Amino acid sequence: MILVTGGAGFIGSNLVAGLEESGAGPLAVCDREGAGDGGRTVAKRRLAARIEPAALFSFLDEHQSEMRAVFHMGATSSTMETDAALFARNNYRLSLELWHWCARHGVRFIYASSAATYGDGALGFDDDGSEKALAALSPLNLYGRSKHLFDRRVAALLAKGAAAPPQWAGLKFFNVFGPNEYHKGNQKSVIATAYPAAARGEPVRLFKSHDPRYADGGQLRDFIWVGDCVAVMLWLLEHQEVNGLFNVGTGRARSFDDLAKALFAALERPPKIEYIDMPEAIRARYQYFTEARMARLRGAGYEQPFTSLEAGVASYVRDYLMQPDPYR
Repeated sequence: MILVTGGAGFIGSNLVAGLEESGAGPLAVCDREGAGDGGRTVAKRRLAARIEPAALFSFLDEHQSEMRAVFHMGATSSTMETDAALFARNNYRLSLELWHWCARHGVRFIYASSAATYGDGALGFDDDGSEKALAALSPLNLYGRSKHLFDRRVAALLAKGAAAPPQWAGLKFFNVFGPNEYHKGNQKSVIATAYPAAARGEPVRLFKSHDPRYADGGQLRDFIWVGDCVAVMLWLLEHQEVNGLFNVGTGRARSFDDLAKALFAALERPPKIEYIDMPEAIRARYQYFTEARMARLRGAGYEQPFTSLEAGVASYVRDYLMQPDPYR
């Protein structure tokens, strides 16, 4: 059995679909009742079990002998959330408890970290998982800090020779876009947010730049198609010998202008872009550039190409957003 926490969420539900398509299973999902647009994100899946978070460890104990791997995608993910206790409970302590459970029972453990751990990017985006390298990073928000705290705890446990799962991998996801993100509110990708206006022939609105090094709409991100994130996780499942902290991006930063133009191209419409002021509340901690350094994952043996921005956006728009049922 394979368990996916946060399996009704954005990346989690795409992973569950990918696992099912690959023939892996049986599959169990841990998530809140009604999560994922009232369960629509996993409505097409054949699940062995769907459990509430409060029942997670009793379920694991009951099925310990069957458990092949735990993919821990569940988290409080809003970068605007200000409840530190919520992050400590959901993103740090739960992750640590799952790590120890998997270590005790010999179950593989693959978890979601985040590119938010890199803070403003001043130190680059090198996924060095050593204690020294991680100590130098300074995330800009509570979400990034909670993910970073767990990455650092893993590094400390490994450094002192503590028991570890037979395979472990932490994945620093960059700017992921794709189907099943519709419930994420203001945390949705720009594509999902801008699509309704673009489909009506209206302008897409992007933030003006407040940094003279970047033009309006020229802010850069490493945008990655969710299918590529799933492909990395499926590859890890097939390569138990691979352990470590890895970036999951394309390795190529692209501008928000590029993203908007790809959206209009997918709709076969001429681009219309307007630039609006960035809210004062986020200007001080806004990232103008992210680009994953992918040498570590490539060095571990991952050879599959990453989907181009234009191809990923075209698939998202035509295969999902334009369809009566946009869910994977």
